[in-house]
Amino acid sequence: MLVKRSNYRLDVLAIIILLVFVALVSRLGYLQVVQGKYYGEKADGNRIRLAPIMAPRGMFYDRNGIPLVSNRPGFAVSLLPISGPVPDDIIVKVASILNITPDEIKKKLSQHSGRFEPIRIKSDIGPDIVTKIEERRAELPGVVIEIQPIRNYINNELAAHLFGYVSEINDVELEKAQEKSNEYKSGDIIGKFGLEKVYDRELRGIDGGNQVEVDVTGRPVNVLGRKETVPGKNLTLTIDYKIQKAAEVAIDEQLTYLQTKSEFRNAKAAAAIAMNPKTGEILAMVSRPTFNPNLFSGGISSKDWKALNENPNNPMNNKAISGEYPPGSTFKLVTGAAALELGKVTPEEKILDTGKHWIIAKGNAEGEALGWINFKEALTKSDNVYFYEMGNRLGIDNLEKYARMFGLGVTTGINLQGESEGLVANQRYKEKVYGEEWYLSETFDAAIGQGFQLTTPLQVAVLMSEIANGGYRYRPYLVSKISSNKGEVIKTFAPEEVGRIQLSDRTLTLIRESLRDVALEGGTAAQAFRDFPIAIAGKTGTAENSHGSDHGWFIAYGPYEDPRIVVVVIVEQGGFGAGSAAPIARKIMEAAFNLNQDPAAAQQTHKPQTAL
Repeated sequence: MLVKRSNYRLDVLAIIILLVFVALVSRLGYLQVVQGKYYGEKADGNRIRLAPIMAPRGMFYDRNGIPLVSNRPGFAVSLLPISGPVPDDIIVKVASILNITPDEIKKKLSQHSGRFEPIRIKSDIGPDIVTKIEERRAELPGVVIEIQPIRNYINNELAAHLFGYVSEINDVELEKAQEKSNEYKSGDIIGKFGLEKVYDRELRGIDGGNQVEVDVTGRPVNVLGRKETVPGKNLTLTIDYKIQKAAEVAIDEQLTYLQTKSEFRNAKAAAAIAMNPKTGEILAMVSRPTFNPNLFSGGISSKDWKALNENPNNPMNNKAISGEYPPGSTFKLVTGAAALELGKVTPEEKILDTGKHWIIAKGNAEGEALGWINFKEALTKSDNVYFYEMGNRLGIDNLEKYARMFGLGVTTGINLQGESEGLVANQRYKEKVYGEEWYLSETFDAAIGQGFQLTTPLQVAVLMSEIANGGYRYRPYLVSKISSNKGEVIKTFAPEEVGRIQLSDRTLTLIRESLRDVALEGGTAAQAFRDFPIAIAGKTGTAENSHGSDHGWFIAYGPYEDPRIVVVVIVEQGGFGAGSAAPIARKIMEAAFNLNQDPAAAQQTHKPQTAL
């Protein structure tokens, strides 16, 4: 009986042992076969990390191959999760070293989707921070220093509004980008403004990386594999560095002069454009005040951002394309063309200027009276009374028709974001906005570029180009070609005709002759262009400003016989255009024609060598 019981117990024990053995073997098989890949990846994840290498952004070159925007080597601090979430004490220590809050780091960690990749916390750190981290390496497991390319705007503020700037992608941008593709991720550096934003996908390149083995502190000990980066594509721009630099220096010097040595102490903003009237290529574009885009490359400080954001003259606003101003007397080109083409006046007819118009008592600046004058004399001397009468004869509808024919009231289509449409004065606008009927006095204002009329400097540059080139309207553009880092041309951009103005040769010739006289003795720009060796045509303008002193305009093209460059300048609260804007335009022309280097040679060529 005892033997049977003993055998029974042994049998039960054997069965239990067998079941345990089967369970262990089954589990081992499950882990090895079914879950083998998962746990293999997890094990590798404890010792293998993907260390991404950011691709350098493409460079910017001027039309002559001069580098304008490049990249420089920099350092970034990243956190690399070792065996789980980054401990709070590590976050606190890193935040203290980087002078940021722990919450900022936690936010970046929460946005990260990669399992084994380092998470970039701060870019473009200085050598002092690198030293602090290395000194405390033992107490900072998982903290790594990465080398990354940092955007470098070689000439600081030069052409800042064209180039724009780059910075780390924010939550809104990331969410919007990921709705379309997975191309962007948290921590990416992207273009935020200007050409950097418009051509961000071309400039970004393709990131590479190293597959590295790390020790228990997260420090790399062995490189297991490497994926090379693909640099971004390069942009060759239409702008000429020499003309751009001259324009910026001229504006800065003139603003300083007006603020310190004239009555126009509030002249703190301006814009200028140089453009090839035969192609639409932008040779220079300046907006003041400006900013240094290098401030954004590593993350702009609160102090610097506050200074930019609170500046009443809006340094971040590209006034050349988004500033809307009354065109003042520059609009007389439109009024004059309409009056001549519609037969409202002949070139020979003389109109009496007594200082004020005989229907409505609107007159010339400072009460000047020029007596009996014809079209050419009126445009050369920018006579208001004459053009009041042209407005009276034309009516607001014809003024609107010709303004739109010249391309006003719509964007030019330049490849920059933020361009304004301006406003062409018309009866419908007043009725819609103010619920009032149109008055003749408002037609008078519209005829000389005041009242409801608003234009951007770029629109005025296009208008002047149409006069200069015989009536063709080209879309302004800034990029001439896109190429690879090996120099292979990927895409080119050519002039694009987008419209024509229907003016007779007789009308165009008369207007051009009148504009030529503006820069000669007796013209409104004679003083600014006295002894200028290249024949140019120009027009001064003064736009009334209800918030302060008048704005000063000057527009010009040259050489007169074969126009190769159009220059437009506006100085906010600078007073008369002849005194505030024309001196700037002269210096831009001097650079374009190499007059400040070799006047004799420039006078022989009569054309800007780099504007062709």
